[in-house]
Order: sequence, then C-alpha cells, then structure tokens
Amino acid sequence: MKNILMIAALMTLFTAAQAKTMKNDEMTRRIDQVFGAVYNHPDEPGAAVLILQGNDTLYSRCFGVADMETREPVTFETNFCIASVSKQFSAVALMQLAEQGLLSLNDPLSKFFPEFKAPFFSDITLHHIMSHTSGIPDARSRGDRNFVLYSTDVESVGYMKTLDHLNFQPGTQYEYINPTFQLIYQIVERVTGIPFEDYMRRSVFDKAGMESCQYFEPDREIAHMAHGYERDETGAWKEYDYGEESFFATKADGALYCSINDFVHWERALRDNLVWTAASKRLAYLPWIQIPEGANYGYQPYTSYGYGFFVQDVPGRPTHVYHLGDNGGFTIYAGKIPERDLIFLFFSTRPDIKRLEMVNRIYEILGM
Repeated sequence: MKNILMIAALMTLFTAAQAKTMKNDEMTRRIDQVFGAVYNHPDEPGAAVLILQGNDTLYSRCFGVADMETREPVTFETNFCIASVSKQFSAVALMQLAEQGLLSLNDPLSKFFPEFKAPFFSDITLHHIMSHTSGIPDARSRGDRNFVLYSTDVESVGYMKTLDHLNFQPGTQYEYINPTFQLIYQIVERVTGIPFEDYMRRSVFDKAGMESCQYFEPDREIAHMAHGYERDETGAWKEYDYGEESFFATKADGALYCSINDFVHWERALRDNLVWTAASKRLAYLPWIQIPEGANYGYQPYTSYGYGFFVQDVPGRPTHVYHLGDNGGFTIYAGKIPERDLIFLFFSTRPDIKRLEMVNRIYEILGM
C-alpha cells in the first residue's frame, strides 16, 4: 500500500509538472507572437526581451542585430542607449545626497544655481525637477544645428540663466522636459566636488554591481554597443543616434548605455536597497503628479510620475513602476511590479513599434 501511495504521489507531481510546462510553453508561444510580428527578420535592427519573476526566468529572447555594419547580433550583453530610463539613476543620486544630509529635496534651485537670475528659481525645488512639475519650459535654441546635435548637459541648460517665464506655477501641473534632469549633472558636482561621471560610477553603478554600463562619450568605445536605426524614404535602414538625433549626448537625462544583464543588477539593487534606503524608494515610487490625457509624454490611464519613474495604479491590479526611453532609434521599456517581484525589460534599436501596446499585451498574457 505504501508503494502504491508513493507512486500515486509521484504521478501527481509529474502531472502537475507537465501541466506547468505546457502552460509555460503556451505563454512563451504567445509572447513570441507579439514580438515576432515586428522582429521577424534576423538581419534587421532588433531587440532584447527579458521577463523575470523572483529567480525564475519567464521569458528571454533576443532578436535581430545590434549593429547593421558589423552584423553583431543583439544579446543580453549588448549595450543599448536606455535614453530617458537614465533619469532614475540621476534621481537616485540626488536621493543619496539627501540621505547623507548634503542637500534636501525641498532645496530651491537658486541654492545651487545663483547664476539663474529669475526670482522664480527660489520657488522651484529638487522635488519639482524630479517629478516634472517645475513649470520650466524647454526653451533650448534649435537654431544652431551643432548645438542641437552635440551640446552637453551644461550647455543645454544655459538658457535658464536668462529665462524670464514659467509655463505654470511649480507643483501644479505635469510637463515632461529633459533640461530639468540635466541640472542634476551640475548639482551632483557642485555638492560633492566630484565629477558627475565619477560619482555615478562609485556611488551608483559599482554599488549595484553594474560593470558594463557607462555614459556616452563621442570619443569613447563602448563594448558590444548597439546603434539606433530608422528607415529612410526608400525603406532602407539608416543609423539614427549621435550626430543624427537632437541632444543625444546629454547624460543626466538620457545618455546611459546599459545591457539587459546589467540592468537586472540595477533592479535587484533598487529592490534590496543597495543604492538607497527603503524610505527613499517609497518616495521615488509615490504618484506625485497624475499625468493628464494629452500630456506631452508618458500618458497612460491611471498613471502618475514619481521621482524618475512612471507609476501606474490600475484598479484591481498591482502597481506597475516603469520608465520609457526614446532617443534616436532606441525605444526602451524598463518596468516592474514590485508586489510580484516581476521585472520586464524590453530594449529595442528601432522606433517603428507600438511599444506600450506590446508591453500591455504581454502583461495580459502574464495575467498581470
């Protein structure tokens, strides 16, 4: 009888394992269909996709090539420009400095930029710039093509010295703009006395165990570097990144190159409070300002902005925390559901995709 019970128990386990395998196979097939509908040519610009839950890999696949000239394929070691996903790294840097008592998130910009002459800079705080509620307009000059293509973080925000108006009272509205995050480049340097890049390496990337990520420099080689692409008028793919796209090289808002493998280390570091405190994490993931329909960037229903993160709270669903990245041909999604310990990374080298439609479809398949 004991042997019969053991056999029955083993059969039950085997049947359950079979059912789980079949379910996983069906899930993989359906996700493959979503991405395969776009990335269906192995010799075209591609993407890397990774979905993890805890220590389990739910889906992992790479498509196409990272470099059309060398034909290097996309892998999980490929370094993509993660564009505006870079903002969360800069936000973490400011929050670290706040934890150390070197600044407060309620400090006004006038404290760090006495050269900004308008009195309203005394009303705009670090909280406002990290939540896209500052009211500062993106008034960068577009008349000089070299400035548009090659300006640095410092040069790009130079217009603020003589800025004489705001788009709205700070804290009252959401408007997504890049120059306010570019200010973090100088704030970090002025507070610490350390070059921004060095501070980010020592206090952010190294603490997270990120070995390959680095900020773009025109004269620096990046291993396994992807390029962004778009189609020209003939339908052929052409490179579309530095030298072709506006304000591509500004760092604090968008010039970080990172692989999927490295980004997993980042997500674990955020989760496990290796680069910040639990209190800072709670602040960053708070829905500080709701994004209205018709907003200039980032609208989805039930979505707000935290500090360097979009926060979506759909009724009846767990909170989604994520960011989008768009720069040249790069189209990035880095998201997670903290309550489920789920990470969803989708890094692409082409912009002709309906990213959020694809992402939301995957969440439906996952039952999230």
